[in-house]
Amino acid sequence: MEWKTLLCEDRIRSLVRRSSESDLRTEFEKDYHRIIGSASFRRLQDKTQVFPLDRSDFIRTRLTHSLEVSSFAKSLGQNISANIIKKIGDQTFLPEYSMAICDILQCAGLIHDIGNPPFGHFGETSIQEWFKRNLPVLKFKKSGEEEGKPLTELLNKQMIQDFYSFEGNTQALRVVTKLHFLVDEHGMNLTKALLATIIKYPGSSLEADKNCGDVKRKKMGYFYADRENFKDITESCGTFGARHPLAYILEAADDIAYATADIEDAVKKNCLTYHELVQELKGFKPELQSKKYQDVVSWLEERYKRGIQRGYNKPEFYAVQNWVVSVQGQMIAGATTGFTDNYDAIMAGTYTKELMAGTEAELLRDALGDIAYRYAFVSKPILKLEIAAETIFNFLLDKFVDAVLYYDTGEKQTAVQKKLVSLISDNYKKVYAIYSEGKSEEEKLYLRLLLVTDYVCGMTDSYAKSLYQEFNGID
Repeated sequence: MEWKTLLCEDRIRSLVRRSSESDLRTEFEKDYHRIIGSASFRRLQDKTQVFPLDRSDFIRTRLTHSLEVSSFAKSLGQNISANIIKKIGDQTFLPEYSMAICDILQCAGLIHDIGNPPFGHFGETSIQEWFKRNLPVLKFKKSGEEEGKPLTELLNKQMIQDFYSFEGNTQALRVVTKLHFLVDEHGMNLTKALLATIIKYPGSSLEADKNCGDVKRKKMGYFYADRENFKDITESCGTFGARHPLAYILEAADDIAYATADIEDAVKKNCLTYHELVQELKGFKPELQSKKYQDVVSWLEERYKRGIQRGYNKPEFYAVQNWVVSVQGQMIAGATTGFTDNYDAIMAGTYTKELMAGTEAELLRDALGDIAYRYAFVSKPILKLEIAAETIFNFLLDKFVDAVLYYDTGEKQTAVQKKLVSLISDNYKKVYAIYSEGKSEEEKLYLRLLLVTDYVCGMTDSYAKSLYQEFNGID
């Protein structure tokens, strides 16, 4: 792969570029302004990061998480660009590429979660499980048929697997290339370099294999409905099935944000105490701990002592909040080292791990992830909210899938089905109409099911909850 091609400024819908002395922005800077001015981005302020429907201003949402990832990604871009020039000495990497990379990564951080459904990652699981239960039993009857066929007999294998492996990152590509109806059916019409950066898993749902050992094949990267856009993006950027190098950096920034923020939020929510955190860090795989790892734990204890000395009312909060900043610096350094040391393999498309693998930051990242999972993700408050979220998802999918099965087929719909369809965004229905034109009946059926997941994923936590309550007459 070559940087000149990887940093492709083209867009899926070509623009007539006019020179203007009053607009000195690069194409990637224009992407930034398109994103932050969008309703799709604003909706992230009411979507769950870890704690659904939390009333605290402190606890992170998808919006604040995305801002943090954007910041870390840009910092990593600065460090790595400097290393490519000074340490690696890649003569094809021009000095002006550094700014382009930072702009792309800053934008990618903002939109990497823009397709996530309500209620965090549990929303993805709820969608997957609903379709696994219902696709084999739901039937669709064509005109003139006495009995319908199960949807699993009508849809092709990739269409079926798209729903069984439904993924928020994949939905993000769909939002920014189609669903965010800014001018037309091309969504935000962002640069192809940016779109390639957010495709963490450059393969279809049939190619995904979480146990294969290759990080880029852990999950699906695009829907069957978006295969033409995927092909266009990868060919224009010259990746051809490999991960875009900047996707590794985006993933590392996401990992840094998750690892540190989840711990900080867990302490703030009293799911985890300062003393438990220290004990867990010291006890995590002690045989693998380096002196640097042990020093990082000591920093946490030193900050706690400083908090006491300075008379803070809650020295444990002071300690953790200050400590995570140091941890973030350690992880940024680790990811920078990982990219630099594996540069040739990354550029050849043969690197199979994430950037912190094999670095001193890896054990710390793993420790924080393990602690956050055991103390926050499986805590009783989260489990209760996830059960409530599943109830909401099941209800909404039951209602809206039933409503769209015969939408746009000429078959008669009930009054309730018509009303439900009328609630779906007109922009989403317009996108469906454009992309279903000339398609087979089977693909149209698939696109109607996507119409429902598009609508549900576009909901905020509060809207999904209130819609469920309104439908069930709950005040």
